[in-house]
Amino acid sequence: MLCPGQDTRFWKPTDIFEIPCPKCGQAVEFFKNDTVRNCPKCSYRFVNPKLDFGCASYCEYAEQCLGTLPPELLAQKKDLFKDRIAVEMKRYFKNDFKKIGQAMRVARYADRIGKEEHGNLAVILTSAYLHDIGMIEAETKYGDRGEDFHEQEGPAVARTIMCKLNADNELIDEVCDIIAHHHKPRAEESINFKVIHDAGLVTDLEEQQKKKAVDIDKLKEIIETSFLTDSGRKVAREVLISKRNDISNPDKTV
Repeated sequence: MLCPGQDTRFWKPTDIFEIPCPKCGQAVEFFKNDTVRNCPKCSYRFVNPKLDFGCASYCEYAEQCLGTLPPELLAQKKDLFKDRIAVEMKRYFKNDFKKIGQAMRVARYADRIGKEEHGNLAVILTSAYLHDIGMIEAETKYGDRGEDFHEQEGPAVARTIMCKLNADNELIDEVCDIIAHHHKPRAEESINFKVIHDAGLVTDLEEQQKKKAVDIDKLKEIIETSFLTDSGRKVAREVLISKRNDISNPDKTV
């Protein structure tokens, strides 16, 4: 039996359409489940811009269903996996909007630092969304959300979520390793770990600043000695020092 989305018996007239070739403008006919087509005029090969790739971000039969996936769609598949991880994180924390917001900020900083440090963004963003995922289990078991307890409980919860989405075993293992000690760097760490550590540290310091401003010299010392990447230090200076100076000197001209 075909997936209903691929079975033409369930299709609508709008599921067959024409798209202008990005190179020459010639109309190219697409079926909604076509991944790529060649332009009949100039032979330019391009991806179906209307392809609904949502199910393929987690379905283990995606390649059999959609055929051999081109690099453009493999990249899109990774992006959609990241989005589904974010959704699962929000479901897990339910109404704990503070924790959800904190995870989203870590992911935002991790995305920026990870790109500049050329890390594996699939690992980095999955780790960012799930880095504190053990907090509820820790509080249930020990009555304490502290880092020792949630690092201990986090990998099992994260593994369940990633397995549900059919993530690669290699990605699962690395993410779980990062979660298990993300506050405690070892002597040798991967760039992916360093990005998560720095993104989390920026977020923690930013939250501390909102509660009680830290002395500027102390902040500079923390940035120089506690961050593990140059990009992390750069983001920290921007978020913790430059923005603070802008607030303190609203009339400063650029």
